[in-house]
Amino acid sequence: MSVGLLALLDDVAGLVKVAAASLDDIAGQAAKAGVKAAGAVIDDAAVTPRYVDGFTADRELPIVGKIAWGSIKNKLIFLLPAALILSFFLPWAITPLLMIGGAYLCYEGAEKVFHALRPHDAEAHEASLEPAALNAVTLEEEKVSGAIKTDFILSAEIMTIALAAIEAPDIWTRAIILAIVGIGITLVVYGGVALIVKADDAGLWLAKNGRTHTGRAIGRGLVKGMPVFMQVLGVVGTAAMIWVGGGILAHGLVSFGITGPEHIVEAAAEWAAHLVPSIGGFAGWAMTALIDGIGGLAFGFLMIPVAGYLIAPAWKAIKGVLPKRA
Repeated sequence: MSVGLLALLDDVAGLVKVAAASLDDIAGQAAKAGVKAAGAVIDDAAVTPRYVDGFTADRELPIVGKIAWGSIKNKLIFLLPAALILSFFLPWAITPLLMIGGAYLCYEGAEKVFHALRPHDAEAHEASLEPAALNAVTLEEEKVSGAIKTDFILSAEIMTIALAAIEAPDIWTRAIILAIVGIGITLVVYGGVALIVKADDAGLWLAKNGRTHTGRAIGRGLVKGMPVFMQVLGVVGTAAMIWVGGGILAHGLVSFGITGPEHIVEAAAEWAAHLVPSIGGFAGWAMTALIDGIGGLAFGFLMIPVAGYLIAPAWKAIKGVLPKRA
């Protein structure tokens, strides 16, 4: 009996070691995949805060919470199963779907630029796409809905990059790693966004209640600086949508045999890296983002009349024949 018990305990110990090794491998691959997707994570964090702009302080965190919950659902309910299914059964469809998402990012970013340059024309374009908000509740719902739609595209890019970095052969390990990456990135992004949007309130509290002159000065600095920071972050968010979308389109064209844009970007990045070798990595990235941004902005501007005169009327016609919900 004692020999059998020892053998059983030895088997259990062996299983525990295998499980520990598997968990360690999962954690390592999740960290690796998260690092690979870091660029898209930064874009996501830069885009989101602009959706709470214009709301009262008591609605900022609830709005961020709604967007974060929508992001979790995007990643776990829709994108994770879709990524696994596509990777196994329809791998050729991943690139076209990502390009559609990239086109949407270019369009939305270009629309923001168009609004800044030609506000009256931009408002007329937006009015042709959807009805105006009637009150604060519908405005909040529209903002949250728009943020979740944009998050869906960025989350799709994050999950796709993460999937490409995973080396596990079986579907269940891939699913676990993708889930860890999706939840972890969402917590990091929207936790950071919550801190950003509430920094001015923290500054106001410090300015009034700080026990030292330095603390009160920091509070006043936050109160004065956060509006400017939010404006800068809004510009960065718009630029991020454009250059990420342009990059997705340029990379995607290679799959269809159109390599010209990608070669131009690579040659320009290499030239920039050699021009300033002390910061070669950053210079190459900046040049890549610049060219992707120019291409993305041009494509986005082309999409504005297409959306206004073709896509929106077609969508309204489809909605007109669908049964209306109560």
